Amino acid sequence: EEAASVGTAAALKDQDMIWPQYRELGMFLWRGLTPQEMCDQNIGNESDRSKGRNLQVHYCLLEKNVQTVHAVLGTHIAQAPGAGYAYKLGGEDRVSVAYFGDGAASEGDALTGLNFASVYGSQTLFICRNNGYSISTGVEDQYGGDGIAGRGPAFGIPTVRVDGNDLVAVYTATKEARRLAVEEKTPVLLELMTYRVSDHTTSDDSKAYRVENAEQVDAWKSIGPIPRWRKYLEAQGLWDDSKQIALETQAKADIMDAFKKAEAKKRPPLKECFTDVYTDLPWHLEEQWQ
Repeated sequence: EEAASVGTAAALKDQDMIWPQYRELGMFLWRGLTPQEMCDQNIGNESDRSKGRNLQVHYCLLEKNVQTVHAVLGTHIAQAPGAGYAYKLGGEDRVSVAYFGDGAASEGDALTGLNFASVYGSQTLFICRNNGYSISTGVEDQYGGDGIAGRGPAFGIPTVRVDGNDLVAVYTATKEARRLAVEEKTPVLLELMTYRVSDHTTSDDSKAYRVENAEQVDAWKSIGPIPRWRKYLEAQGLWDDSKQIALETQAKADIMDAFKKAEAKKRPPLKECFTDVYTDLPWHLEEQWQ
């Protein structure tokens, strides 16, 4: 699913405001999230931006115009169009972006967001990453049609379905969608067709519900974004095995170094459990803290 995240992020501008789901690591890395920040957040130490109060992989880069990842599916899909409408009113060269999956598209908030954006002409990109599964629920139990793209025309929203494993196609489609949103004052829906080759989480066993067999999964892996992009670079004389080994070695070293440093840091102060909600702490919470 790397192309769906990196390809879209590369086509956006720095001022564009992003509402991620939780499979947009490539977008976060493109926007500047470091391996150290990743490890700090997943461990929940004193350097964690969320102060140890959020779930793992729930990153945030507000200074880079990326909102916090939320565990509750779909709620952000109705928030992004509000910002997109504000950008339209202000005549800004800016769009709001809502990333979501085929599962979150079943939430009522998704339809609410699409309808609001359509009615008010929000400069919003709805980017649906259709990877075939919503945790343990396959798309055959999510919708009766052939995907999410069919919902766009019903709301009068320009829509395109893209090979989500083709980095160039994803980039090109997103760049054009952004241009259309700003120049025509309209939302755009992109459905990126990809495939989730692994388990949902480390506690998940997708073999219990995955309809594809091991050979079919391996076939999907072989046409994934990374193998395809590597073949292209090699064909252009820009990549080879030695560069691949060097890259993987360096990446592993960077991650292990960040992980060791993150483990050595302290936990956030316990008082942070009571901060960032009220200007003045109510008496009952003050009693709990004491």
